[in-house]
Amino acid sequence: MKEFVQTSERVKSVDLHPTKPWILAALHSGNVCVWDYQLQKIEKSFKVTESVPVRSAKFIERENWIVVGADDGLIRIYNYDTLEMIKQIEAHTDFIRNLAVHPTLPYVLSASDDKLIKLWDWEKGWICSKVFEGHEHYVMQVAFNPNDLSTFASASLDGTLKIWNVDSGSLDFTLEAHPKGINCVQYFTCGDKPFLISGSDDHTAKIWDYETKGCVQTLEGHTHNVTAVSAHPELPVISTCSED
Repeated sequence: MKEFVQTSERVKSVDLHPTKPWILAALHSGNVCVWDYQLQKIEKSFKVTESVPVRSAKFIERENWIVVGADDGLIRIYNYDTLEMIKQIEAHTDFIRNLAVHPTLPYVLSASDDKLIKLWDWEKGWICSKVFEGHEHYVMQVAFNPNDLSTFASASLDGTLKIWNVDSGSLDFTLEAHPKGINCVQYFTCGDKPFLISGSDDHTAKIWDYETKGCVQTLEGHTHNVTAVSAHPELPVISTCSED
């Protein structure tokens, strides 16, 4: 069991590098750090903002970049070899809760407390190519569908999951998923069948059949908000994280 401690700095998100032994952590202090989990030491650390939290940071491995979203509504892109800032974008008018990097195309999704999701194309100078509107509260997380990379899911404190089409910019369908806010969403596959898992302020996680749009299981046991969910890529195991 390895434990990585960054003194007095709350971790808001983590991301794993696909080839290097690195964990990327976005911190409430406005810092971002990269841990080497083999050597159990900080590889790199830098200040992103002076006064507001960084809530999401992701590797873009094919460009040697880190993309960062913060409470000042800005997206910043850094070269992770030199730590030089490549670009800064005035992306949203409120906190940026989450970022998602497309696995093959030059796209980044950003989700915000301004209730919007935006699609950014770095091959076109980081222009905002689409805006997805429809949520009635903060958008907490977005996730690309690994089985259909032209679609993605969003989770919101309005209690819904929404499935969107990247190409058309249209809403495919909405799941009235939880009676309280939804903090997280992830796709996973069991056999050949696609599912979604959502975690909510109602203290539960739910598993959704993507094809029938029905809830097939409610996972109970937490006594506070469920803030993160993850499905093992090979084993029939789901992990949930809560404020309890």
